[in-house]
Amino acid sequence: MAIHNIIGQKGEEIAACYLMDNGYKILERNWRFKKTELDIITRKDDLIVVVEVKTRTSKFVENLSEIVPRKKQKAIIIAADAYIDRKGLSDEVRFDILFIELKDDSYTLDHLKDAFTPIG
Repeated sequence: MAIHNIIGQKGEEIAACYLMDNGYKILERNWRFKKTELDIITRKDDLIVVVEVKTRTSKFVENLSEIVPRKKQKAIIIAADAYIDRKGLSDEVRFDILFIELKDDSYTLDHLKDAFTPIG
């Protein structure tokens, strides 16, 4: 397995634990619609939260809100719509980004809630 895949998997495990520890219920992990994968789909209260996980070994990103390009945001939104439709849900949806920086045996985590919206 390629090193970037191992890093990504480790980040997604950290993200899932963080989310559960903070009251989110994991509904799906790595859910696919066509060519788009939704990293983690959760529920918190009456809200469906779609979480894009970004894991790096160095923090070279200046603005977390720009870590997911608009084209990918649109694909994530379309996939989330398909998920909501297939599951027959009517809950409001929020799109979050979890940025995880791995450092030797530790990590830092930034949670950007409501990182992007379907409008625009």
